[in-house]
Amino acid sequence: MEIPRELLKEIPKADLHVHLDGSLRVSTLIDLAKKQKITLPTSNQDDLTKLVKSGLNCRNLTEYLQGFEVTLSVMQEAQALYRIAYELAEDAAEENIWYMEVRFSPILHIQRGLKLTTIVDSILEGLQGAERKFNIKTGIIICGMRNINPETSLKLAELAVFYKNKGVVGFDLAGQEENYPAKDHKEAFFLIRKNNINTTAHAGEAFGPESIHQALHDCGAHRIGHGTHLYEDGDLLNYVNDHRIPLEICLTSNVQTGAAKTIETHPFRFYYDYGLRVTINTDNRLVSDTTLTDELYLVAKHHNLNMDDLKSIILDGFKSAFLPNRAKSIMLNLVNDKLKKY
Repeated sequence: MEIPRELLKEIPKADLHVHLDGSLRVSTLIDLAKKQKITLPTSNQDDLTKLVKSGLNCRNLTEYLQGFEVTLSVMQEAQALYRIAYELAEDAAEENIWYMEVRFSPILHIQRGLKLTTIVDSILEGLQGAERKFNIKTGIIICGMRNINPETSLKLAELAVFYKNKGVVGFDLAGQEENYPAKDHKEAFFLIRKNNINTTAHAGEAFGPESIHQALHDCGAHRIGHGTHLYEDGDLLNYVNDHRIPLEICLTSNVQTGAAKTIETHPFRFYYDYGLRVTINTDNRLVSDTTLTDELYLVAKHHNLNMDDLKSIILDGFKSAFLPNRAKSIMLNLVNDKLKKY
């Protein structure tokens, strides 16, 4: 039986892989552009919506990333970053996401001279403001960028170290995957691990399992963002499974970027049946035109999952959170109690 979308919206959820610059509201994008006197590619809201939801009409990751050029144009002021972070947490809480890790690369927000610390502070304040008003807990993941340079990733790693225990819960490597190997950024990850900070890395999305191998063994990633091509290397897959390394799976965006041909042929079901720790996430709520409720609905429908399967996947999301063990245990107990009702 098909699980109703309303029920999936009602149950507690965790979103571990969501990009701030891909998850703002179109109405906010338009309003901020007016206030900042920025000329958008079009003044028509319907046309602009189609443009920034680039995932709906793209053929690969490069085309998918084009929507971010528009969103980032209005994300160069502190007040804008505060508002976008606050609204993202508000939108997540509205669909009963209890825990969310928001990732972004501060280096992408310095076009108008903002300091890196001002950028992080503004986003933290926005998320914390939403936490005080809504039933949600959040954390920040700072992203190094594959396609900028390793020196910048190291600078961003230093920033993450400064904000450890102040809202930052992890460090990531994002950006164009092909031709920009993760191993080039291993110095940044060494600094992160030396300071006992959690790590994740985009890998196996636009490139094969060698990318995942580097993320794990050169960068020491504790989680893998996407991991769509992991099935192509059985030995590596067994390593990921044996070490309980979670995969941050984003079904809709994986199809949109060409990492998977369709949701039905996505390797998610194989990973789940094999026993890997899989989590379901949004990636980019605006660019991919999705919500976490939508993603759970799609995976249940196209991979023939029942409610017990979904409960297991949801719990794996909370288990994989970059939270201190005590806080995680408390949240897991609350989630377990809630899920018993379904």
